[in-house]
Amino acid sequence: MPVKGSCHCGATQFEVETAPTEITECNCSYCSKRGNLAAYYTPETFRLLTARDRVSTYQFGHYLGSHHHCAICGCGTYSEFPDFSTGKPDYDKPRVSINARLLDDFDPAPVQRRYVNGRDDW
Repeated sequence: MPVKGSCHCGATQFEVETAPTEITECNCSYCSKRGNLAAYYTPETFRLLTARDRVSTYQFGHYLGSHHHCAICGCGTYSEFPDFSTGKPDYDKPRVSINARLLDDFDPAPVQRRYVNGRDDW
C-alpha cells in the first residue's frame, strides 16, 4: 500500500510503494544538519506528486547526488544518487532516498536502524 509524505508546508508531496523496513542514520554534515532518517527506494517505487519545477535542488562535493527540497518551506524531501552499496557509485542502479520523518502516519522509532559514519568514512 502506498505511503505518502510531504514537506512541512505540503507544497512538495511524494509517495513510496511501501513503508520503510530499514532506516539509515548518517552523521555526515549534511544528514545530521537536516535531521535526515534515510529510507532508500528504486526510482520505480518513488513517485513525486508535485510538479518537478516546484522543487529546488542542491548539489555539493563531487555532484554525485541531487538533494531536493521544497522551494517554499525549505524542507529537504528526497535525494537521488547512484547506488553506493559496493563502496563505489553504480550509475546503473539509481536510488532515491527519502527522509522517513516526512512520511504521513509513520513512526520511525520501531524500524531497524543502520548507522553510517559519514563524518569519518567519506
